[in-house]
Amino acid sequence: MKKFEEKSLHSTPIYAGKVISLKVDDVLLPNGKESKREIVTHPGAVAVIAITAEGKLVLVEQYRKALERSIIEIPAGKLEPGEAPEHTARRELEEETGYGCHSLTYLQTFATSPGFADEVIHLFVAQDLYKIEAKAELDEDEFVELLEVTVEEAEKMVKEQGIFDAKTAFAALWMKANQ
Repeated sequence: MKKFEEKSLHSTPIYAGKVISLKVDDVLLPNGKESKREIVTHPGAVAVIAITAEGKLVLVEQYRKALERSIIEIPAGKLEPGEAPEHTARRELEEETGYGCHSLTYLQTFATSPGFADEVIHLFVAQDLYKIEAKAELDEDEFVELLEVTVEEAEKMVKEQGIFDAKTAFAALWMKANQ
């Protein structure tokens, strides 16, 4: 048994979309009482800490409707059905930045919002980058601007909340620790 496990008694699907689904589970708590959990399901994603030959972090700026603002992020994207995380990482790096990489190293996997979502992000480090001649196309609803910043510039962006998401703040901290 898992510590503090909540056993699902009944699950009610609420919404099934292109990126996420929502369900409400009736659960049995460890103390024998019942409760409800609203759960967002997601296929998972990848994120890439891409490092140029000059030691700069490759970032993209894009508008995030859920936050109603543009934020600066490391390249990232959703896993497609049956797609290996490494393949997704290479695809997203190419699509969002125009870079390919000769070295792609798995770093770790982490949960993004475990209080209500099952999404995990597989984090990779891309090095030995090269520009792609025939750049892959962005998704038709995706608009991004490429940035390359030093570790110090990334830290400043975190402090000023230009870098506002956890995966990119983690990337900046990782870069600082591994200079």
